[in-house]
Amino acid sequence: MDKAILTCALTGVLTDPAQHPVPVTAAQMAAAAREAYDAGASIMHVHLRSQAPGMGRFPSWDPQVASEIDTAIRAACPDVIINLTTGVVGPDISGPAACIRAVRPEIAACNAGSLNYLKIKADGQWAWPPMLFDNQVDKVKAMLDVMNETGTRPEFECFDVGIVRSVEMYQKAGMADHLEYNFVMGVASGMPVDADLLKLLVKYRKPGTVWQTTLIGRDEIWAVHQATADLGGMLRTGVEDTFYLPGGERTSGNGQLIQALAQCAKNAGRAIASPAEARAMLGLMPASEHGIRT
Repeated sequence: MDKAILTCALTGVLTDPAQHPVPVTAAQMAAAAREAYDAGASIMHVHLRSQAPGMGRFPSWDPQVASEIDTAIRAACPDVIINLTTGVVGPDISGPAACIRAVRPEIAACNAGSLNYLKIKADGQWAWPPMLFDNQVDKVKAMLDVMNETGTRPEFECFDVGIVRSVEMYQKAGMADHLEYNFVMGVASGMPVDADLLKLLVKYRKPGTVWQTTLIGRDEIWAVHQATADLGGMLRTGVEDTFYLPGGERTSGNGQLIQALAQCAKNAGRAIASPAEARAMLGLMPASEHGIRT
C-alpha cells in the first residue's frame, strides 16, 4: 500500500484563540507547523486569521497576511506543501483569489458543492443562524480558473455524497484536469463520521484518484481515521478539526494530533511520506522549483 501523506489543519476559521490552542500570528503558525512537521506532516492546510489585536478569532483575506504566514511556515519546514483555504459565503471570491495569487500555494481547497450549514442544540435552538454555504458551479469554476492561472492544484472538499459524485463532472466539463477528493465528515448537516459510509465514498470517487478524509468531532473520529488508513486514503487532522486525542484527552496542539494520525498509518502497515515523497506522489514540482513560480 502507498505511503501515507499526513496533512495538518493548523488553525481553522472561527475558534477563539483565547479559549483553544489555535495559532494566529505568522510566528505562531510557523511554530505550530514545525511541531506537526516533526510529527510527520508534509502538508499544512492554512486558514488566515485577522492580525489586529483581539481579533484573532476572525478570518482574514489580506494577501500580505497570506504572504507573511506562507513565508514563515516555509522557513520553518523545509520542502513543506501549502494547502490554502478558499471558503467564502456569497459570490465574491476576490479575497481568496488575491491570497492564492499572492502565495501561489501548491494546493488550495475547492469547496465542490453547496450545503445548508446547520447545527441544533439540545434545547432545539440553532447553534448559529441557519446558513447556506453556497458553492454553485459558476463559483466553483471561478475558483478553479484562479488556481489554473497560478498552477495551484485543487483539492475538492466534499460535504455530502452528491458533491462527491459531482466532482468528476467538473473534469468532464473541462473545469479541472486533475482530481483529488477530501471527504469532509462530521458537519452536523453533512456526512456523518461513519466507517461504513466511507467505504461507499471511496467507491463513488473517480477510480485511481488520491483521496483523504477530514473528520470533525471528538474521540469518535479516530476509528474512522484508522479506517481511512486501512482503505489507502491520505490522512488529515489538526486543531481545526478536533481538540481530542484517541483516548479522549484534550490535545495540547497540532503535534500530538499528528503523532496519533501517524500511528493510524503505522497500524495499517503504511510508512509516512516525507515532503519530497508527498510531492512525487501528488505530481507536484520539487520545492526548489516551486520557489520560482512568481
